[in-house]
Amino acid sequence: MKVEIDTFSGYKIYPSKGRLFVRGDSRVFRFASSKNESLFLQRKNPRKIAWTVVFRRMHKKGITEEVAKKRSRKTVKHQRGIVGADMKSILAKRNQSTQERAAVRSAAIAKAKDVKKDKETKKAKAKAPARPTGSNAPKVSKQQAKGSGGGGNKSARY
Repeated sequence: MKVEIDTFSGYKIYPSKGRLFVRGDSRVFRFASSKNESLFLQRKNPRKIAWTVVFRRMHKKGITEEVAKKRSRKTVKHQRGIVGADMKSILAKRNQSTQERAAVRSAAIAKAKDVKKDKETKKAKAKAPARPTGSNAPKVSKQQAKGSGGGGNKSARY
């Protein structure tokens, strides 16, 4: 014996009972009573009608004695290393005092500044012989070299 479920209310439909409705897109709907069919055809939402199974499930009605409350498991915290730092180095950094941390930071900043200064001096040495020092020719920008310097007729550009 196959028991169907009412599409609207969720009630059981026993063999030789209920009605069948087939929509234009060939979807089949089964109804236990004309009341369910009528409400479905009026496009009523079964979640808002208090006697339907869907409403009762949504509002947790009548399930307290059936199902015991689920126990939630407590989360356990685990400490793991991340990419680029193993657990020992992370713990070492965490246990540092503020003075140690400040000293390490200032040393790192000083080292970075030295590296930057060295790069700038190398860049300046490499750049200096590129321009001839003896020539007294005035500097001319690309714009001036093209010949569009200063005033002129602006309407000609547009």
